[in-house]
Amino acid sequence: MPPAISSPKSASKLRLAAGVAVLVILQLAALANLMWTEHDPVSQAAYVMAWGLLNFFWLGVLRRPAPAAALSLAMVVALCLLSQFKHNYLFMTVNFVDVMMVDPDTVSYLLATYPDLGRQLAIAAAVVVPFIVLLGWLDPLRVRLRIVALGLVLCFAALAGLAFAVPLDREDEFFDRNYLSKFARSGAVAIVDLATRGVLESDATVVDRLISATAAECQPAARLPHIIMILDEASFDITALPGMKVPPNYSERFRSFDGKKRHFIVEGAGGPTWYTEYNVLAGLSVRSYGRFAEGVTRLAAGRVERGLPLALRRCGYRTFSVYTAMGAFVGARGYQTTAGIEHFYDSKDLGTLERQPDSFYYDFANRLLTWERGQGPLFILLYTAANHTPWNFRWRPDLLSEWRNTGNQSDVDEYLRRQEMSARDYPQLLSRLKRDFPGEPFLIVRFGDHQPLFAKYFVDPTLDQASVAQHIQRFDPRYFTTYYAIDTINFTPPDLSSALDTLDAPYLPLVVLEAAGVPLDPSFAEQKTILQRCGGLFYLCAAGAEARRFNRLLIDAGLIKGF
Repeated sequence: MPPAISSPKSASKLRLAAGVAVLVILQLAALANLMWTEHDPVSQAAYVMAWGLLNFFWLGVLRRPAPAAALSLAMVVALCLLSQFKHNYLFMTVNFVDVMMVDPDTVSYLLATYPDLGRQLAIAAAVVVPFIVLLGWLDPLRVRLRIVALGLVLCFAALAGLAFAVPLDREDEFFDRNYLSKFARSGAVAIVDLATRGVLESDATVVDRLISATAAECQPAARLPHIIMILDEASFDITALPGMKVPPNYSERFRSFDGKKRHFIVEGAGGPTWYTEYNVLAGLSVRSYGRFAEGVTRLAAGRVERGLPLALRRCGYRTFSVYTAMGAFVGARGYQTTAGIEHFYDSKDLGTLERQPDSFYYDFANRLLTWERGQGPLFILLYTAANHTPWNFRWRPDLLSEWRNTGNQSDVDEYLRRQEMSARDYPQLLSRLKRDFPGEPFLIVRFGDHQPLFAKYFVDPTLDQASVAQHIQRFDPRYFTTYYAIDTINFTPPDLSSALDTLDAPYLPLVVLEAAGVPLDPSFAEQKTILQRCGGLFYLCAAGAEARRFNRLLIDAGLIKGF
């Protein structure tokens, strides 16, 4: 028996044998769970470290190995089940930010989906708690606190070292696997970052100050247009990739009304729509959140009170969001409704949980404009879904049935087919707006939220996966460039000076405000000076100094709080 463990003299051999047998069974169960849920050596190593960390934590509380192992196993099983549930409905597994920032949308959705959840949890507790108590009585073994403390430190240090040495692949969040290892690695990084740098990057102090904006100061020079911003899911000009075969006149769809093709530099590679969502609503950088960027919309909810919808409301706009997924996804509803969106429609409100062609969402926007007609200018953030991953099957073969593949890899050709569907639906939207709202001015801004997931492997086909990851970590713009385009109906933008040919995503709200003729509030006036100094760069300008200074200005003005 190790010197760290002692058995009371009064304990019987049978009790000791039973305690050891239960402990071995629990450890074997944890090993079986590792083999079932963890799919690569790094994840398996992280699982072992996290398992040790949990066991040592409960040993510090209970001092007995068997009940400590039982509580640890119960937590791991619960985490796996919650991750599977979350993935089934929100397409992501549980990470540390889910615990650090409890999302009311997700909780309410969970309770609505499983109304008996409270009763089931009570039943589970009624079974588990007595079992833990029984194990505590049965287990005669004790572990010294100094051994527990040493184990905690070593396990956490090893886990944190692994998490920093082998960063999580963001795309792995979308795979139904590696539940404990992903949670533990994200937790280790988050704890270190919270202790050393906080959640949001900002200067400690700045000399300048922003003044508060009021509605009385909004005096537009002319009638304000309705504004429709269209998030063109996973869309960009694929001719930027070498060797792509595209339909005739393919690139023309990315031009604005003035004939220009404009490049849009987003902050996520391959899939994080919510990054760009934050960019175009808040007008700020996701990168300012460092390794907390994955939870940006949940972190910003109720804390970031600055952005495009709020600036528009100051000038009399009513604000709407038409969202293609459930509002619980990454806290979208919670964030947008605190960021100035007055009316948020998610897939449940739209009457469909399945993805639909762009025309479906355009029809809803048209109805929305009809319902609200005569009530002043509207702002609508309109999401699309036809071009959402995956592209390994023919989606809606009844649509665009005449399509013929152009000779690329199969998923690329399916991507192009769906882009063609979108390219046909968009002119129909413009035609309907002209027909149904004669004389009404419209400003329509389209943008790609990120490149498709497969694109990173075609940017430079000579690179292996590790090299591609390094380029993405260095923010190589080839992996982050999509497009934005401006169109108008019965309207001429008074100012397009901010609509540069290449623009970082956080500046798009500024472009929209100036193009619509909305007077800039002090925060957007300051952001325009940053754009002019930095030539369209935002976070990467002056190695992040401009973004840190701007964040501090917003904090001091009370527009960012709680970080």
